[in-house]
Amino acid sequence: MKTFKLENEPKIKSGFKTPDNYFDNFPEKVLQQLDEKEVKVIPFYKRNKTIWMAAAAVIGFALLIPVINNYKANSNDLDEATLENYLSYHSNISQYDLIQTLDDSDIEKLGNDVTLEDETLEDILATSPNLEHLISEQN
Repeated sequence: MKTFKLENEPKIKSGFKTPDNYFDNFPEKVLQQLDEKEVKVIPFYKRNKTIWMAAAAVIGFALLIPVINNYKANSNDLDEATLENYLSYHSNISQYDLIQTLDDSDIEKLGNDVTLEDETLEDILATSPNLEHLISEQN
């Protein structure tokens, strides 16, 4: 092997050379380039505005569904007791007016719905002082 001496060997020149007076104007050039390229910063919540709006609309409709269902259930359904109480206390309609508006099919429905048990009849007959009046109504 050869002996290697660093001082005696020819040195390789580097490929990079700085131009003359390069570092005199360097800070000015860097600051000028920074001013030219201003990066626009977009916050995370503003990036996908359409997705956020769609999600808000879905949540809004989901919250309105129970309100709409409750409104429809309360406004359309009237039970028989409420209707009967209203007609008896707040109306000028007499029982004869109601009888005149009934059809034959309505009368048949009313006749089929009425069922009296034997115990009920016995209680009515036992507690009523005027049996002749009750018997005359049956005929």
